[in-house]
Amino acid sequence: MKKSKKTSTPKGNKLTAAQLKTELLKFFQHHPRKSYNAKQLLGKLKVLNNRDAAQHALDKLVEENQIISVGDFKYQLKKQYDAAQNDQYYLGVVDMTRTGDAYIVSEQLTDDVHIIARNLNTALNGDKVKIRVWKPRGASRMKGEVLEIVERAREHFMGTLWLYPRHAIVSLDTHFPFDIGIDLANTLGAQDGDKVVVKIEEWTSRQFNHPTGVVTSVLGKAGSHDIEMKSILINNGFDLDFAPNTLQEAEQLPSQISTEEIARRLDMREVPTFTIDPENARDFDDALSLRFLETGDSEVGVHIADVTHFVQPNTFLDKEAYKRSTSVYLVDRVLPMLPERLSNDLCSLRPNEDRLAYSAIFRFDKNGKITHRWFGRTVIHSNRRFTYQEAQEVLENHTGDFAEELQFLNRLAIRMRKQRFKHGAINFETDEVQFRLDEAGTPIEVFVKERKDAHLLIEDFMLLANREVATYMAEKGKEEEIPFVYRVHDEPDPDKVIELARFARELGFQMNIGTPKDIAHSYNRLAEATEENPALKLLGPIAIRTMAKAVYSSNNIGHYGLGFQYYTHFTSPIRRYSDVLAHRLLDWNLGKDQVYRANKAHLEEQCKYVSQQERRAADAERESVKYKQVEYMQNHLGETFHGFISGLMDRGFFVELEGNRIEGMVPFETLNEPFEIGESRLKLKGIYSGLEYKMGDPVEVRITRTDLTRRQIEMAWIRDEVAEALAANVHGRVAAKRTDRKRQTIATGRRRRKG
Repeated sequence: MKKSKKTSTPKGNKLTAAQLKTELLKFFQHHPRKSYNAKQLLGKLKVLNNRDAAQHALDKLVEENQIISVGDFKYQLKKQYDAAQNDQYYLGVVDMTRTGDAYIVSEQLTDDVHIIARNLNTALNGDKVKIRVWKPRGASRMKGEVLEIVERAREHFMGTLWLYPRHAIVSLDTHFPFDIGIDLANTLGAQDGDKVVVKIEEWTSRQFNHPTGVVTSVLGKAGSHDIEMKSILINNGFDLDFAPNTLQEAEQLPSQISTEEIARRLDMREVPTFTIDPENARDFDDALSLRFLETGDSEVGVHIADVTHFVQPNTFLDKEAYKRSTSVYLVDRVLPMLPERLSNDLCSLRPNEDRLAYSAIFRFDKNGKITHRWFGRTVIHSNRRFTYQEAQEVLENHTGDFAEELQFLNRLAIRMRKQRFKHGAINFETDEVQFRLDEAGTPIEVFVKERKDAHLLIEDFMLLANREVATYMAEKGKEEEIPFVYRVHDEPDPDKVIELARFARELGFQMNIGTPKDIAHSYNRLAEATEENPALKLLGPIAIRTMAKAVYSSNNIGHYGLGFQYYTHFTSPIRRYSDVLAHRLLDWNLGKDQVYRANKAHLEEQCKYVSQQERRAADAERESVKYKQVEYMQNHLGETFHGFISGLMDRGFFVELEGNRIEGMVPFETLNEPFEIGESRLKLKGIYSGLEYKMGDPVEVRITRTDLTRRQIEMAWIRDEVAEALAANVHGRVAAKRTDRKRQTIATGRRRRKG
């Protein structure tokens, strides 16, 4: 991106009347909240005009309604003055940039508002704020300032402690505009240079010109895997530990299921039931059951951990679960939404134990069509815990525990999957990177997770339960809306789709983007084409970026990606608070005459917050993956790998390695010829060799440098001998011509001097 040229006031000069008026207006626009008189303005601008000339220019600006007199011969920008007098303001959320400036995203405004760092009033990323806005003349974007912090996004931060004779400070690892002052009595004995977690207690202080706080945890010296992973969690706004009152409340929950509780539920303990989860899973929040009925029909139960039985509204457990909103899955650890007492014990559907569940039970006829559905609280008993690999072996070998049940469920799942794609669902999956770690947590293998029938089987029945719960709630509220938590996904951005289609066309793939249904069909064809041409996989992330992000909302617009009119999240209440809300709202509305209408405005606020926490968790997960990828490549410096060109930028091009999705950059400065990038940013061309390379082309690279702090990998391009020779040959001729011209210039100069 080219930097725009800075415009400066012509200091030390005498300006024309028009120039002076222009410069005065610019000054007011850059200082919209302040008022000045003519003398002050001349001093600020440092021009040679006299006070009468400045006063004349000010009078003209008043006539043009640009500024206003505020008394005592002082003037202020009119829009800012009007806003201050009328007390107009907007609410929004801070989105900070690396420079320290921020953009405020407000539903009350169509465009984001740019706020420079000094006008943020200590607001930080994610904070909810009240702002005042104005739009400078000729500017394309609104400017503003933070008037008030309505709600802080976080209060705990991670940084490095530095000790001084009378106080300490914590400098944060993130792009934080100020340090945090610490009283020496509040350091918990941390040593100089230790990584610590600090809680801010006062944002403005007479003692310090920055916030003050207390150290809540001492993590030790920087550099270990453990500290880096904790840093990722804390800097994305997640507390590492549960509050003592939350843990105490969890410990007080009874571990035994009473006979009275069983009597209130549908008893499913005699029905064959099992779970299928990853090998390292400890929280089993869903199970499947199957029984064949005498009529020839089948009954499939989707059983979900009954978290809402244990987590009651407005308890400490509930408040902290909402605050977290999600479990966070890093490469080497899980930060759970609920304390282990619930997530790994009371709520986990462990094998060979009676467990409380909230169930969605479906009856299928002989043709695989659903004829009846039932929702309610149950008690179940899981007979077998499968890993995905174990379940897959049963499906492939047609033998083993519950072989008949697994085969039958798989046939139903395949049928439902086909129906989903037939009705417009998009089959565009992103590769999930996984790691094999040694005992110290160091990655020794990076690979892409393979999704097989066992994974898809579970996914299809979870989708079924989620869809049917949402459909039930929507249908019950058709005459008068019953507010509910929907998982919604909007149609793709048309401009981004056009760009994707252009990219795809240059890579040899034609897309039909006439209608949203055509786009979905093209995405599915593209997914199929990647099986034949792996280079097209590079279009996957671009295709995903064309689509809106799925979010939670009480306003249902359907789920474009799944092709569902109604959809929610119901199947993972151990790790998602959205599902906790869905369970409660469903339970309060079960039964023909049972209706509960939540406050929709409050529910929408909860949906927005949970969606925001979901994005933060995704950021943390991606950051941990990138960290471990760079850490893995530290042990492979100097080695060569095969990959594809995955992106182009002014400084170089990106290469994604085969088989592990690790991406690094090849700087142009390391190559033996300069390159130019095509307008589409899909191709690059060697200036000397004339050879062209495009996105998706296979290349061979050597790992030359890794930077864990910046999460960066640098690579060297190993070009084939023909390309190298061609570039070197032309480069040599060009260099020789330059040398000849230089010699000629020197010789000519000597002759002139002698003459």
